[in-house]
Amino acid sequence: MPVEMTASEALGLWQNVTLEQVRRDEPDLTLRQLSILLHVYMVPPPHTVRGLAATLGVTKPVITRALDTMGAMTLIDRVRDDRDRRNVVIKRTLAGALYLEKFGDLVIGEGRKLNV
Repeated sequence: MPVEMTASEALGLWQNVTLEQVRRDEPDLTLRQLSILLHVYMVPPPHTVRGLAATLGVTKPVITRALDTMGAMTLIDRVRDDRDRRNVVIKRTLAGALYLEKFGDLVIGEGRKLNV
């Protein structure tokens, strides 16, 4: 079932989601970090630094900095590719999956408020 919204309603939903996310005791991710995390969890693996950089249209060092931060939050993990030691493979973690599940629930909840 498609959701019909005006641009103002969509922006209001995004504002409510981001405001509520900031209020919660959850990691505070940048849009870039959130985009990377969503990509890693919603697109089938494998995921590499090189591949993420190409997908987001940024350099590998930009991805590495974002992954450093998310790794410290235990939202992702990185391991060397056994087949090609030059590649770093990005792995999902339980903490990352739980973070996105809560984030998804937040979006659903804020979206339902708009329909009431």
